[in-house]
Amino acid sequence: MRILVDTCVWSEALRRKTSEESDVSRELQGLIREHRVEIIGPIRQELLSGLRVDAQFDRLEEHLKAFPDITLEATDHVTAAKYFNKCRAKGIQGSNTDFLICAVAVRRKMAIYTTDRDFQQFVKYLPIVLHETRKFDS
Repeated sequence: MRILVDTCVWSEALRRKTSEESDVSRELQGLIREHRVEIIGPIRQELLSGLRVDAQFDRLEEHLKAFPDITLEATDHVTAAKYFNKCRAKGIQGSNTDFLICAVAVRRKMAIYTTDRDFQQFVKYLPIVLHETRKFDS
């Protein structure tokens, strides 16, 4: 199954502040090796936004070119709005990008890889599938 990787997963994997990799980072690397990773433009934008050093921006932009954006359709935005409204009616908040991720994943029959706990609430009311980090030996 193809996996739509959320911004928070990319961010954790790209931080590299310690010499020891997290399970999330290792999982993303594994999914990349398996050619299962997908991205949408809003996630690419979130990843590139806020980088203060031009060289960092350029380096990340170049690395992300390996992952072409899924083409968004008008129906994705309409479905995202429906998902937003459905969850809000249940008292669950989320960002427009979160619900767009859900809409695209459902349309394309993909799982979502995220560490954002909001998705644990969305899965109760939306027909999404969440990808779980596989266990790694220490």
